[in-house]
Amino acid sequence: MMIRSIVAGLMLAGMMLSGAGPLAAPTFDGNWSVLIVTDRGQCDSAYRYGLVIRNGQVIYEGDASVNVAGRVSGNGAVSVRVSAGSQSANGTGRLSSAQGGGTWRGNGSSGTCSGTWSAERR
Repeated sequence: MMIRSIVAGLMLAGMMLSGAGPLAAPTFDGNWSVLIVTDRGQCDSAYRYGLVIRNGQVIYEGDASVNVAGRVSGNGAVSVRVSAGSQSANGTGRLSSAQGGGTWRGNGSSGTCSGTWSAERR
């Protein structure tokens, strides 16, 4: 019984040191700068927002009247919805420990728009 406990402890320590297992999952919490670029449609050509990730939740704490609801999973997959008035957009992508990117698609007063986004940790 004691040997099994020691072996289990060593295996857990090995997983932690090697970066495997749930205890070594990267955290994406912190401040991020996000650049949103329009590739198609009549939307503004680019926007830049400062966002915060806290406990995997994407949060906008700025002054613009923009609502942001999103989530980052443990593997860095991102899903975000941004809305302002009658306009809204959905974005998906992936983050690494210091940067990331993906695509977005939205609808609003100017019709359908789409593009890419990139992010970097601040």
